[in-house]
Amino acid sequence: MSEFFYRNIPPELLEALLDNPHESQILVDAQGIVRYMSASDETFYRISRKEAIGRHVSDLNPESKLPETLKTGRAEIGRLFRLGTKQRIIARIPLRDRKGNIVGAVGKLMFWDPEKIKELVRQVEVLQSRLDYYEKELQQAYRSRYSLEGIVGESAPIQEAKQIAMQAAASDLPVLIVGETGTGKEIFAHAIHQLSARRDRPMVRVNSAAIPRELFESELFGYEPGAFTGASPKGKPGKFELAEKSTIFLDEVAELPVPLQAKLLRVIQEREVERIGGTRTLNLDFRVIAATNRDLKVMLSRGEFRHDLYYRLNTFLLRTPPLRQIRADIPRLAYHLLSLMPDHFKLPRRIEPEAMRHLTAYDWPGNVRELRSVLEKASSLAKDGSIREKHLPMEIRNGPAMNPGPDEPLHTLKDELALAERRAISHALSLTDGNRTEAARLLGIHRTGLYQKLKRHGLDGEQLSRRIVDHFRHV
Repeated sequence: MSEFFYRNIPPELLEALLDNPHESQILVDAQGIVRYMSASDETFYRISRKEAIGRHVSDLNPESKLPETLKTGRAEIGRLFRLGTKQRIIARIPLRDRKGNIVGAVGKLMFWDPEKIKELVRQVEVLQSRLDYYEKELQQAYRSRYSLEGIVGESAPIQEAKQIAMQAAASDLPVLIVGETGTGKEIFAHAIHQLSARRDRPMVRVNSAAIPRELFESELFGYEPGAFTGASPKGKPGKFELAEKSTIFLDEVAELPVPLQAKLLRVIQEREVERIGGTRTLNLDFRVIAATNRDLKVMLSRGEFRHDLYYRLNTFLLRTPPLRQIRADIPRLAYHLLSLMPDHFKLPRRIEPEAMRHLTAYDWPGNVRELRSVLEKASSLAKDGSIREKHLPMEIRNGPAMNPGPDEPLHTLKDELALAERRAISHALSLTDGNRTEAARLLGIHRTGLYQKLKRHGLDGEQLSRRIVDHFRHV
């Protein structure tokens, strides 16, 4: 078959291929005798092709390594080749017949001048520097967006969650974050990662609910080339490989099929991964944070979640509270969400007291995600710069009465005292038009004490303070 193809190659095409000036090459047989040399090599070797062919390659260059290539049968790529004062970057490749016997070797030009390699290396270094810069900028953006300080709230449940997050960040043990949809589970996961020793590498997120079940294993553990029909010919690393020296966040972990839970448990315990279709075990270094909005204990009783995996993940248990349990935090959270809205929103300057009371009284089944959506819609309607009751959805306006009723959850005394203190400080600032020295005098405390309380209640930002003062001016 090969002879058929060779016979059908036009001689001029074969000659053009071999005598390509951009790939000048010298061909020797198994004894090192030159059988072909490109025309562009005549200047380099200082000999004509007619004189070179039939002579041993060592006659052309006593330091030639092609005889060594014939002996070892090993290819050498990107080697420096010197003849007198001239240098080239070449490849030396042994040639074999169908039975594997060495029948010759070829010396092939890669670069005319080593300076080209230096320029290529310089370009790679520039690209690497840019990549490092962009990675640092991206990490900085994540730090500012998902830091623990960026989690708004002073209520007891929020403070408890923050405390657990700080404890978990100081270790390398698994963390299980449990909470309803929209309570900020992913934000807490990012905050733990950013506080940990692994912060220099990006956290790898896996949304278990979004991966088709038949692709779970290949996504998590990766696969070798040709491992299954449709697999990439290059293979693919799994999420655990990508999380090397970093953190892997398994969001909606309760959606993992039970058979895969056993494999996940083994990977977490042994820190070893084997790709689909592979025979090599990869030893990895990663940290696991898992999250779910489902009741895992109920799933345990039904056999839908493995007990051993649950207890392995549940080293640190962090609960993200729903908004209905932290109502005292809703005013500050609402203003915080307004401050994060895109520039194309014409942001209102304040939320009217009547509208704020409705926001605080509503149960928020969608939690922070729902609150953000409501504020976005209300902002688009608030043309005069103030969100009013009429701008809120009907289900919120028709919610519980303004004053707490018998069915309203009882807040802790600590939460009520914190809210009362915030109200008093904001009221004093509104009466003094933001003069903190005068406000401290009205409150009967030292100015330093007022500054500490402003910071504790998140009222130290000028813009945030102005919004909250405007709100409490009418309370």
